Amino acid sequence: MSGEAMLVFDDGLTAYDFGRGHPMSPIRVELTIQLARALGVLDELKVVPAPMADDALLETVHTAEYVAAVKRAGENPDEPDPEHGLGDHDTYCFPNMHEVTARIVGASVEAARAVWEGDVLHAANIAGGLHHAMPNRASGFCVYNDPAIAIQWLLDHGAERVAYVDVDVHHGDGVQTAFYNDPRVLTVSLHESPTTLFPGTGSAGETGGPNAEGTAVNVALPPGTGDAGWLRAFHAVVPEVVKAFRPSVLVTQHGCDSHVEDPLAHLSKTIDGQRAAYLALHDLAHEVAGGKWIATGGGGYAIIDVVPRAWSHLLAIVAGNPVAPETPVPEVWREEVHGRFGRVAPVRMTDGRDASYVDWSTGYNPDTWLDRAIKATREASFPLLGLDPSY
Repeated sequence: MSGEAMLVFDDGLTAYDFGRGHPMSPIRVELTIQLARALGVLDELKVVPAPMADDALLETVHTAEYVAAVKRAGENPDEPDPEHGLGDHDTYCFPNMHEVTARIVGASVEAARAVWEGDVLHAANIAGGLHHAMPNRASGFCVYNDPAIAIQWLLDHGAERVAYVDVDVHHGDGVQTAFYNDPRVLTVSLHESPTTLFPGTGSAGETGGPNAEGTAVNVALPPGTGDAGWLRAFHAVVPEVVKAFRPSVLVTQHGCDSHVEDPLAHLSKTIDGQRAAYLALHDLAHEVAGGKWIATGGGGYAIIDVVPRAWSHLLAIVAGNPVAPETPVPEVWREEVHGRFGRVAPVRMTDGRDASYVDWSTGYNPDTWLDRAIKATREASFPLLGLDPSY
């Protein structure tokens, strides 16, 4: 198997555009690619264009009725289809919506194919990670659910078990829904509490359907959780459940809207905490799945100061050569940002924070919401996977 890493990307993926003023601006993807290029990260990745998923591939997760509805919406963007979640206040219709989103799906499936067939060890699609889309409706800025379709492709091509870990600030509800009753897929999501944030799901008690108990794991974090708390929760849950599941391949979603500057949520992570999470997932893929790792993007709405740096770190880790936190942001990129947006861009690839944390094994503090949340997840999920929820 080659150790070469791959990015599936071409400029067509930036056409996923809900219009001026919408928080999910394609500028965030464009700026990420420009920054990664300026840092030399793209030189270490095999970059290939995104194919377009055909209807048969889309319909491995979505209904034929829904695919037809997306096509209609893209042909007539001024005619909303509320039954299918198209044209509401979150997920506006735009021209060629089907074709554009089918290429995002194609990019994630191509990443999965390349890893599964041994062309590369790691592959990424930062334009992907559209984890809220449901089988028959759009939701939360997501039209087609590319991570779920990539996972289904892996199952259909011989993967016995797939683990999916979602570190977006929002619950990965669409992927969980797609596989809630499938014992071959473990879905793990760390997200802000459903009591304070969309989509209002992802409690510790959501542990999988009747035929797949234990294969959904949810860590619902209190608002305000920063790097130390987030990493404490991650390491108290994720490695143990993924190791117990013994996946053939790891698929991850890397929404960076957990950052303190993100305008749509209430966690307090920094670039440094996010980078630490990406490194941990990379290492986990090597520990449990022979390094087979497919990484997608996701949310992230601080489109200049946060997303490009976070995802450039992710791509560097996928490439096998992480960017040091103290690395200066290339001046050519900072000039581009100032020229286009009149903004002063970050100077370094760090927020200057320490990504250390206190391990769960040191003891449980019932006086903190964070520890109560961790304990709730361990008690709900661990026994179902044959694990001891105590220390």
